[in-house]
Amino acid sequence: MEFVAFLLLNGISYGLLLFMLSAGLILIFGMMGVFHFAHASFYMLGAYFAYTITPWLGFWAALVLSPLGVGVLGAFIERYGLRQLGHRAELLITFGVSVIVLELVQLVWGRSSVDYRVPVALEGHLFTLHGFQFPLYRGFMMGVSLFMLAGMWWVMARTRVGWVIQAALTHTHMAEALGHNVPQVLTFVFGGGCALAGLAGVMAGNAFVTEPGMAASMGGMIFVVMVVGGMGSLGGAFVASLLIGVMQTLVAAMDMSLLSALPWLHFDKHCNALCHIQFSQLAPLLPYLLMVLVLMFRPHGMGGKRG
Repeated sequence: MEFVAFLLLNGISYGLLLFMLSAGLILIFGMMGVFHFAHASFYMLGAYFAYTITPWLGFWAALVLSPLGVGVLGAFIERYGLRQLGHRAELLITFGVSVIVLELVQLVWGRSSVDYRVPVALEGHLFTLHGFQFPLYRGFMMGVSLFMLAGMWWVMARTRVGWVIQAALTHTHMAEALGHNVPQVLTFVFGGGCALAGLAGVMAGNAFVTEPGMAASMGGMIFVVMVVGGMGSLGGAFVASLLIGVMQTLVAAMDMSLLSALPWLHFDKHCNALCHIQFSQLAPLLPYLLMVLVLMFRPHGMGGKRG
């Protein structure tokens, strides 16, 4: 039971990281209708910016400056790229941006992984549960994710900035008549969504691996969370992220084969190789299987609305 509780905590921490990564994309799509294909590339940039800043100014400065730098870059791309074409070619533009970012990362930092480590102040374990140690840094990641969720809700629901953003996106002409610069609001939203991806990169880069393939490895997962949770639904994405994180973590820890779990499969002589597949090997496939099932039985997702 203690081992299961430990796995659940790890799954929740991974799910909260997925939410932190996907929240910016959902914010951009839900408010602007822009399908930001390069979102995972900004996640990667956040990790590399933090790796570069940390030796000079420390991790805590990198935690603030890296997302800001990524957000400014995202705002620049929206202002001088997407806006010029009226968001008619967002897939082509953002795909091109993802390729350019990948090549630049490899030119500047190389093709192998970099030594971006957890800060000394956050090393060690948060608590011990019957011999299982829960890392302090994972607890910190969970806290940052929850703080980000609460901050997004507070800004959008309780502040004048959030009201102006919502008015600019739902009643554009009325917002312009009241003197608000709607194009500038859209740039702010796009830059803010990219900054959230950069924040996820800062948090995940030292917990996992910072290397040029990290964008490709997480890019598909972002869209799975977006589809399962419902296009543009932050609440649905939060539930989907936790579900995927816990599901993957639990299945990855299952040390048994399909044959041992489903003994009747051995009657088919043609499935011997299939029957000896470990459940842990199926963990990377589960999010995509869940996405297919959701598209089959609830196409608008967990938190989405019918069109």
